[in-house]
Parts: sequence; C-alpha cells; structure tokens
Amino acid sequence: MNDLEEIATLLAKPEPSAGAVARGRDRLQRRMREGRARRRVGWFVPGVALVAGVAAAAAVVFATGAPTNDGVPVTGKEVLLMAAVTAERTPQTSGTYWHVTRQWFKSDIPPMESWTGRDGRRWTKGEPGDPPDAVVLVPAWKTLSLKGAKVSFEDLERLPTDPEALKAWIAERKGNENDMSASEIRGDPTFTLLALITELPAPAEVRSAAFRALAATPGVENTGAVEGGQQLRLPNPDDDKSIELVVDPEKARVTRANLVLTGDGGLAWSDKFISVTTEWTDRLPSVKKN
Repeated sequence: MNDLEEIATLLAKPEPSAGAVARGRDRLQRRMREGRARRRVGWFVPGVALVAGVAAAAAVVFATGAPTNDGVPVTGKEVLLMAAVTAERTPQTSGTYWHVTRQWFKSDIPPMESWTGRDGRRWTKGEPGDPPDAVVLVPAWKTLSLKGAKVSFEDLERLPTDPEALKAWIAERKGNENDMSASEIRGDPTFTLLALITELPAPAEVRSAAFRALAATPGVENTGAVEGGQQLRLPNPDDDKSIELVVDPEKARVTRANLVLTGDGGLAWSDKFISVTTEWTDRLPSVKKN
C-alpha cells in the first residue's frame, strides 16, 4: 500500500483507483513545485508576544506562493496525514545531544540554539540573557518540558502511538498551571501536539500519532504551496489569532511557524515565520566557564 492509499484508509474513504492515487500524488507534488517557482518575497518586521519567558524581535523575509487551482485541492488534513505516514517510515536516529536551532526566516539575526543531553542538562546559545556568542549551561529547571511539567527522553519514548490514546494522555497530564496556556489547563491537546512535532525529541511513531491527531482538528486549512512545503492554518484554542505552519509532508517536518514552542515549555508568538530545525548530535560546542 502506497502513501496516498494509506492516507485514504486513514480518512476512512473507499480505497481509490490506481488513477485516483496517481492524480492525488501528482496534484500534491505539482502544488509544491509551483509554490516554489511562483513565490514572491516581501519584508516584514514582526512583533513578538511573549507567553512564557521567551522574547525576541527581528526583521524577516516571508516567502509566499499563490495556491494553484488544478482540480480538487489538497486539504490541510491530507497534508498532515501524509506527514504522518512519512514520519512513521522515517528511520529512528540518535545521538548524545538533542540540538534545536530557531532562526528568524531569511534574516541576519543570529539564531537561538539549545543542546539537551540525555541526563536532562541543557545548554543554550543566543537565547534572551545569554552572553553574546557563548554556549552556557542553564539552570536545571529549564530542562525539557511538556504541558507545564518536566519530561525526559525516556518519557517521550513511552508516549502512546495511537492518536486518540495520545490525546487522552495529554488531557490527563498534570503540570504547573503557571507554565501552561489557558487551553492546556482545560486539557486541549493542540499546543502539546505541536511541541511533539516541532521541537521535542519524540520518536517517529509518536510524531506520526501527533500529526494524525492534528489532522483530526476541526478547521484545519491549507492556504497553498510556499517555499518549504504547504502553508496550513489551524484554529488557536486560546484566542482568534490563527496558528500558521509550513509543513513539508514528504519530510514530515514543520519548516516554519508563527509561534515557537520551546523545549523548556516556553510559548512565544511572532507576526511572521520562524524556522526550527532539529537534529541529534554527538558534539557540544565549547561551553563558557562561569
């Protein structure tokens, strides 16, 4: 069974014909190619609204692409389900440190980076309060966090791999309400699911479950092909400001977003996009001595 046939099954639709599958795959790939070819670039200066301890302001370039109109559009749900299939098939990698880089998209502003070891220790560079060009060890309370509570690599590896079970786990999880959004306190899974697919070192099957759970969110829209994937809009469970994501379904990656869900539990909004890249590494840069 190929990718689009699996997506059709996940959508609980009858299995498509070979021609329908081919047309669906071609439609998605054509939209992604045309989005890259037809993109236009404009300059913006975002203002960042802080929710939990992260603040920044930067000039960024926002690359957009006009959506195509070639038959039935690829929906936001389909994009997320294709990302789920890709995530599940992605070989698991490992390393000594989980390295996260946040970059203001196409900007000269230095990136913010973090390295988290399996023992929970965390180092940062370029984050608010860090000395310039220095890698520093942060306090123990700023280690990995999920829904207002510390989370270890082992905890993430034990998370449910079924979408409904994962949402139930999130709803039942207890945390410090001072470190949670209003929707998280109510048990809404949206921000926790986004953290699992963007910054946290969740296993492939857990990321797949998170993509599937987000695909079931009412109101998910695909606004068109842009540089790096498909631009999706999700309802914000806390207010009227929409969540904007650029998802590359062929790599199961969120390449840009208008919010940052930091590994230590922070949440910050931006008027425009911020890119986040993650990787395992065995190398920790030289650390500044106190």
